[in-house]
Amino acid sequence: MLPGESARVRVAEIGRKGRFVRADLLEVLTASAHRVEPPCRFAGPGQCGGCDFQHVEVGEQRRLKAAVVAEQLRRLGGVDDLSGVWSGEVEALPDPVVAMPGLRWRTRVRFAVDAAGRAGLRRHRSHEVVPIDDCLIAHEGVDVVEVTGTSWPGVEEVSVQVDPASGDRDVTVGRGHGSEVLTMVAAGRSWQVSSGGFWQVHPDAADVLVEAVMSFAAPRDGERLVDLYAGVGVFSGVWGARCGGPVEVVEGDHRAAGDAFTNLADLSGVEVHSEAVEDFVASGAVSADVVVLDPPRVGAKQAVVDGVAAWGARAVVYVACDPAALARDVRYFAASGYRLTALRAFDLFPMTHHLECVALLEPVEVGGE
Repeated sequence: MLPGESARVRVAEIGRKGRFVRADLLEVLTASAHRVEPPCRFAGPGQCGGCDFQHVEVGEQRRLKAAVVAEQLRRLGGVDDLSGVWSGEVEALPDPVVAMPGLRWRTRVRFAVDAAGRAGLRRHRSHEVVPIDDCLIAHEGVDVVEVTGTSWPGVEEVSVQVDPASGDRDVTVGRGHGSEVLTMVAAGRSWQVSSGGFWQVHPDAADVLVEAVMSFAAPRDGERLVDLYAGVGVFSGVWGARCGGPVEVVEGDHRAAGDAFTNLADLSGVEVHSEAVEDFVASGAVSADVVVLDPPRVGAKQAVVDGVAAWGARAVVYVACDPAALARDVRYFAASGYRLTALRAFDLFPMTHHLECVALLEPVEVGGE
């Protein structure tokens, strides 16, 4: 449902101690002016659960996401006043197909396979597989029909990742890793990404996030960067090429750390640590002028935040895919003397409730009271 709507619903779940109620929509009685017909015929109650915002006009999707970011920062982060910190806008990325706003952007799709060997996508809040012959948010290079039109007996899932620049594809069967190594291009460099490794799924996401991170970090010649949850080393590579200072790269996934080692081999002063961020932070004192961290959806959590704050960096740039986790970590940083001073939000995942934020945290004596 959208704000201002009335509807008939069926309660599906009541949270512990009544903290939330989840319901299924039966009938819209009073519709919002922003409600639209979903472009995908597989979207909607009881169907594919991949896109929860297809019934919402694209611009309104971003406004709703902005409201969530503000509310989470206020309620969980203790940040009541965002004036001078954030414009309040969730910024749109270019549409890969101009005539299809909010669609055809997803370069990596994971298909579930049922007991009969039929590939499709999961039904909303279910493990049941919905057979499909297209996915409108999937990049055209994914070739949905090739996957769903093939029988996959004895397989649990099939993942497809495409490089939109070259058209190269990696198909991973089951929960293992495929054989392909893709070469992605972003920020003026080429990046090796091993099969099954992480790369942003929107074609423009890497470039947009690099620009935002570097704008907040404002690299200065010779400064030391510590890059946590570094993935294949994109932020480290751009930093090293721009200011030439020493870089500590920390990534817990051994495949991604191996890719980072390859991707950064041409840069001097770069050290790649293939270990969990929590272990690296707990191992002792680190000198850092700037810290960049891009944690998983659960956030960095307090132990990592406290350790990072103890390094005394002039700037901490935090990339977040979950506004609630970001807000909790912002509160932890505040308790350790760092204040949120700038924020940008990006609609990297149109037609869904997900988004990406980039936050700048600075020592209170720099950011002010």
